[in-house]
Amino acid sequence: MGYTCDSAAERLAEKLDHSCHDAKPVVDFRNPFGLENGTMPFLELLIIGGAVFALVHAWRRWRRDGDPINISLWFASIAYLAVIEPPLYFPGWFGLKEHVGLIFSHNVFTVQFMYDRLPLYIVAFYPTLSQLAYELVRVLGVFTRRGLLAGSLAVAFACQAFYEIFDQLGPQLKWWAWNPDNKMINEPALASVPMNSMLLFASVSFGAMTYLVIRLVGATDSRGTLTGQQISLRTVAAGALTPLAMTVAGVPSNAFRGEDQLGIQRAILGAELALVWVVGLCLLADAWRARRTHLVPVALPLFARIYPALYLGVHIVLWLVALPAYFTATDGITEQGAPIGSLWYTVLCTVAATGLVATAFRATRFRHTAGVVRS
Repeated sequence: MGYTCDSAAERLAEKLDHSCHDAKPVVDFRNPFGLENGTMPFLELLIIGGAVFALVHAWRRWRRDGDPINISLWFASIAYLAVIEPPLYFPGWFGLKEHVGLIFSHNVFTVQFMYDRLPLYIVAFYPTLSQLAYELVRVLGVFTRRGLLAGSLAVAFACQAFYEIFDQLGPQLKWWAWNPDNKMINEPALASVPMNSMLLFASVSFGAMTYLVIRLVGATDSRGTLTGQQISLRTVAAGALTPLAMTVAGVPSNAFRGEDQLGIQRAILGAELALVWVVGLCLLADAWRARRTHLVPVALPLFARIYPALYLGVHIVLWLVALPAYFTATDGITEQGAPIGSLWYTVLCTVAATGLVATAFRATRFRHTAGVVRS
C-alpha cells in the first residue's frame, strides 16, 4: 500500500497551513513553539499529561486495589484507536474511498505519526477521556446502584459533555479540519461539527467500550481471578469490538443518507443525542440524591479530584481566547478562514461537566466525613 497525498488531503492540509507532501511515514517532530497557533502546545500538554496521570492512577488501582478495570480501559482505548483511526486517515488503503471518503485531517503538532495524520495528543486523548469519565461515574456509585448498562450510559453522557467542549472548539483553532466536500458523512452538522461524530465518537464509542471492558475484564475464571494474559486479550477484544457498537448505533440515521433526506437524519441524530442527555441527566440527578447514602463508600481518588476540573478549566480558558474571533465571524467563518463551533451547545456541555465534577466532590466529601478514606 503506497501513501498518496490526494487532492482532498492536500486541500485540507492547505487550510491548516501545512503540506501533506513529503511527510515522514512513521514519526516526525516539530518545535512546540513554532506550531500554527499558541493554543496547540497547551492542548498537547493537557492531554498527554492527562494520559500519563491516568495510566499511573490505573496502575495503582490494579496493583493496590486489585481492580484491573481502569488499566484495561486505558489500553482498550489504544486498541480502539488502532482499529478506528487508520481507515479514517487513509480510506483508499482500506477500500473505503467511495463509501466513506476523507472525513477530516489533523493539523501538525509537536509529535506526528503516520505521514503526519496522527498527532501524539490524539493517541493520548482516548485513554485520557475514557478514564476521566469512568472515574467520575464510578465514584458517584452509578455502577453499584444501577448496574453495568446504566453506568456505561452515564459514561457516554459524561464523555459527550467533556468531549464536545473540545470538539466544538477544535476547527476554529485549526487543531483539525473537517472535509466540507464529504457531505455523505459530515452532514448534517451542528455548526462546524458533524452530528454523526457528536453521537458516535463522543458518546457511543466510550459507553460501548466501558461496557465491554467491564463485561469482559470484570468477569472471573474458575479460580476467581483472571491472569495477566487473559486480561490483555480481553482488553484488546473490548477495544477492537467497540467500532461494531458504533456501526449499530449509526444504522438509524444511515438508513436515510442523501442530501434530500438531511432533515430526517438531523431529526434522528438529534433524538439520539437528546436520549443521551435525558438518560445522563437522570443518572446524574440520581447520584446527587444518593450522595448522603452509604451504598457506595468510595473516596475521590487523586486523578478524579484534579484532572476533570483541570481539563474543564483549561478548555474554558481556550474558549475565552477564541471568543473574540468567534463573535466577529461572518457566516460561521472567522477572519482567519476557520469555521466556528456551537457556543450554546458548548455552554450546555460545560454546565453538565461542571455538574458532574461538583456532584463527585460533594458526594465523596460526605463519605470522607463518614470515615471513608480510600478509593
